[in-house]
Amino acid sequence: MTSSKAMFRIAVIGAGNMGGALARGWARAFGGGNVIVANPSKGKLDRLKEEFPDINVTTDNRVAVDRADVVVLAVKPWKIEGVVGQLQDLLANSEKLTVSVVAGVTADDLSEMIGGSQHRPAVVYCIPNTPVAVGQGMIFYCGSGIDDHHRELLTEMFMPLGRSLEVEPRQMGAGMAVASCGIAYAMRYIRAAVEGGVELGLTPAQTQEAVMQTLVGSVELLRANATHPEQEIDRVTTPGGITIRGLNAMEEAGFSASVIKGLQSSKI
Repeated sequence: MTSSKAMFRIAVIGAGNMGGALARGWARAFGGGNVIVANPSKGKLDRLKEEFPDINVTTDNRVAVDRADVVVLAVKPWKIEGVVGQLQDLLANSEKLTVSVVAGVTADDLSEMIGGSQHRPAVVYCIPNTPVAVGQGMIFYCGSGIDDHHRELLTEMFMPLGRSLEVEPRQMGAGMAVASCGIAYAMRYIRAAVEGGVELGLTPAQTQEAVMQTLVGSVELLRANATHPEQEIDRVTTPGGITIRGLNAMEEAGFSASVIKGLQSSKI
């Protein structure tokens, strides 16, 4: 992806799996000079610097926030109150937009943490998934106190990372199950399909390449044709054919039911 100069600087607080994925996605899109990442230990910061020599890194959260227009909180849920407490004056008394990817902490929760009951700053609760690192992520978000200006900013931030969708607060848990947890479920399908392909006589490398391309092709067909998955299934099944036999065997083993049950179990 070609880097384009952003008109804002993003601070990412936390360089774990999600914070690191977001930082990588934005560094690729906007250039590392527009991204500053804070993390208490240097190991993850050093790895980011190896990939993006111009990215800004620090072990001091306040230094990162002070230099940013948008602050992205990507810490563990049990650390969020302490981190916000450390940064409260910077987040509450400025024009900075605060975005949280901390699971289970709603926009209203975050707004109250920062501003208390009197002052409610503009904040966003965001659930991305890890493919944001390569510009193919899915992001669900909702806000508290955000306006059209904030939405334009969020669109500019999220566009290079993949696709984004503003939803109602009550829908965020479902978004997490489908897209964030869904990455693991998609990977588990790929793993199972590779094991099956090897059993049928292909090599692991051959099978994985075929399965990945088949998934890419399936997605592109749905987008190009604007169809429901069942319509595309009908195109490749014939009465008494091998595809319908395979589908029926999967359903007999509980394929659809297990996917739905897994998603229901993932909703917070």
